[in-house]
Amino acid sequence: MTADDTKRSTTRMKRRRRTKQKMPGTAVRQNVLANARRIVVKVGTNAICQPAGRPDEEAIAALAEQIAAVMASGVRVTMVASGAIGAGIGELDLERRPKTTPHLQAAAAVGQGQLMRTFHDIFARYGVRVAQVLVTRSAFEDHQRYLNIRNTLAALEEYGALAIINENDTVAIEELRYGENDVLAAIVANMLGADLLVLLTVVDGVLSGADVVDVITRVDDDTMSLVGASASKFGTGGMATKLQAADMVIRAGEAAVIANARTPKILTRLLAGEQLGTVFVPAQRKMSSKRRWIGLTASPVGKVIVDSGAAGALLKRGKSLLPSGVTGVEGTFAKGDMVAIVDDRGAEIARGLTNYSAGQIEAIKGLKTNQIARAIGDKPYNEVIHRNNMAIV
Repeated sequence: MTADDTKRSTTRMKRRRRTKQKMPGTAVRQNVLANARRIVVKVGTNAICQPAGRPDEEAIAALAEQIAAVMASGVRVTMVASGAIGAGIGELDLERRPKTTPHLQAAAAVGQGQLMRTFHDIFARYGVRVAQVLVTRSAFEDHQRYLNIRNTLAALEEYGALAIINENDTVAIEELRYGENDVLAAIVANMLGADLLVLLTVVDGVLSGADVVDVITRVDDDTMSLVGASASKFGTGGMATKLQAADMVIRAGEAAVIANARTPKILTRLLAGEQLGTVFVPAQRKMSSKRRWIGLTASPVGKVIVDSGAAGALLKRGKSLLPSGVTGVEGTFAKGDMVAIVDDRGAEIARGLTNYSAGQIEAIKGLKTNQIARAIGDKPYNEVIHRNNMAIV
């Protein structure tokens, strides 16, 4: 091999390495984003409100035009929109965001109507009917109410209407403090089985220094270290909550992207596969609808502590949890409640619907299945939590 041949071979190897490094993001953009048939778009307060807090009609019109075009192409779209508090701040001529919960809720009550009126009037220009859907996180905790919301959104799709979902800020205190609309958007995306969650903000994506991170395959401590915990001027969430939302979606097996709402034609360009924003690579295996609710939506009301053997059986072999692997219980819960399964170091490894109450599990922990009836007088189930009612987290 000549020196020139060696140089060309080395160049080809470097090019292949660079291509391989880029493939996850490129593949997701071309194979998932460009072929998405159902998407959830979350737009933040600062992306659709003026600096003074009032709805930015020009920005909303640009978004409406894009969503109308996407819907006309056959893609089903659901929108999660913040901005009620910001709109209320503007309508009430407040100089800054209120600090107390009652004043925040009052601003939301004033602003929500103004925000929806603006959405209604602007989307109508592009032939899109809009529907207001106000929810609280607790509405998703009950499985029947969760299904009712999903059915309503499906019916709105049948009518060709765009559902615009917002946390009900007048009653949802947690959202006012922690920026739950990012997480709400992830919950909605998982509930609908959307191919893609688009989180539109006022920055170009996740930043590492001055550069936009092109692709993220896993949200871990290193990823979270890239962002601060500060909230935006009128909104409640920061980049950290967007990373949390993206993580929920990719763990379910779907894609997510964080991008700048102010970039011209951002939504249509993303769906065309352009390299914009930060794209999140979905897990290889998709979660079922039931496991998405168990593992990524409902909040556990107690804990079941397991030994290392049981933890390994759950994580590596997908087994049910038997009483022999249980070492302790935390909290008070009843049969059918959602509980977290934690290992002996306190790390959460799974969530599931329990077959026994906390008191019953305390009585049968460490026992073999043939000893359950002797301990509590009955043995309705062999498993504390069946694998069909469990999601690894």
